Amino acid sequence: MDYETLILTTPRAHTLLVTLDRPEAANALNTQLGRDMIDLFEGLALDPGDVRCIVVTGQGTRAFCAGGDLKERHGMTDAAWGAQHLVYERMVRAVLDCPTPTIAAVNGAAYGGGCEIAACMDFIYAADTARFAMTEASLGIIPGAGGTQTLARAMGERRAKELILSCRPFTAADALGWGLLNAVYPQADLLDAVLETAERIAANAPVAVRQAKQAIGRGLSMSLRDGLAFEIEAYNRTVPTHDRREGVAAFNEKRKPVFEGR
Repeated sequence: MDYETLILTTPRAHTLLVTLDRPEAANALNTQLGRDMIDLFEGLALDPGDVRCIVVTGQGTRAFCAGGDLKERHGMTDAAWGAQHLVYERMVRAVLDCPTPTIAAVNGAAYGGGCEIAACMDFIYAADTARFAMTEASLGIIPGAGGTQTLARAMGERRAKELILSCRPFTAADALGWGLLNAVYPQADLLDAVLETAERIAANAPVAVRQAKQAIGRGLSMSLRDGLAFEIEAYNRTVPTHDRREGVAAFNEKRKPVFEGR
């Protein structure tokens, strides 16, 4: 697949590396990038092929994504602004609903919509030089790509309110301590660390990984008892699979399993 604003590579087996490719604009989110992300993630949801883990990063070392492209937005009518935002809303849902595990590799600035894109992933690793901010209120709007929801869930209500209402930038170390990030690495080591984790995920049974992801994500919006019931539904989908039989056989035969995703 060829995209105007994305570079796709497969640096490890079953791992798709998606690079936001607008370096001249600090990888800022414009309409075309939103459309490209929709096409990619909705396509992968329908047919992942051999992709078992998706890593998203930004081109260069300056920025992961600097947020919405304000040059494109300058002078937009209310109607044009709203039409563009519908694209971004669909993009957020495409990323959040993707059954394949996703990891953000935040290599630089992740401001506004860039922070929101990262927060839509299953988890985030960042370079120690990365900076974050939710700047929307300083522009007369609010986060509209999931930020009021994903940050509050990751960092807690009070911290999310502080950052979104003040628009204060924060460091990778801050983000790690507050629960937004899973790990921080030196810039030169970031991508290798992310790909190593992606490789470990991709080595596991794809059906089981997807069902576990769904059980965690959906279960958190339920009561504990409803979440337990949903977990069993997800568990039962793994029982009749070839991979479940292969995993048990490989354990008993003292060999590495060969999972096929079925």
